[in-house]
Amino acid sequence: MSAPRLLVGLASVFAGLTVVLAILGFVYSPVVLVVAVPFGVVTYVLWYHVSGRLGERVYRQTRTASGFRETTSDRGAGGGFGAGPRGFREGPAGGRRERGGGTRGPGGGVDGPSPAEAYEVLGLDPGAGEAAVRSAYRERVKQVHPDTEDGDVRRFRRVNEAYERLTSGKP
Repeated sequence: MSAPRLLVGLASVFAGLTVVLAILGFVYSPVVLVVAVPFGVVTYVLWYHVSGRLGERVYRQTRTASGFRETTSDRGAGGGFGAGPRGFREGPAGGRRERGGGTRGPGGGVDGPSPAEAYEVLGLDPGAGEAAVRSAYRERVKQVHPDTEDGDVRRFRRVNEAYERLTSGKP
């Protein structure tokens, strides 16, 4: 189990208390059984959480509620709260497309813009040098940053993807 030791300890303590109260309830008084029920509920919830099933259930429900379809590659991709894999929506023709508009590459990652598109996004001629790319990126980010008056999150992400494409050395 990859659950924290504290949760395992608490679940064990509540399980023990539930068993002891249940036995005392059968031996002495049914009123003690009523007291054992909340301890049993807490034990169940803690074990459900420690086993990892609670997190999986919450993850599935949020994915379903937000309109994303779970794929086989999404299952088991861990991470903390909010650190799961990027979501995919059904495209107009039934195919998968990524939320941000990129396509899924053969390695499983997002391809992003082609080098020609990346140069176009940054307003450069194809084959511009690294210094020109860096300078154009800085200027473009100042224009489209979400914190500015005319800023736009989509354009900001697109500029970042273009810069990453041109500086990563991928064809």
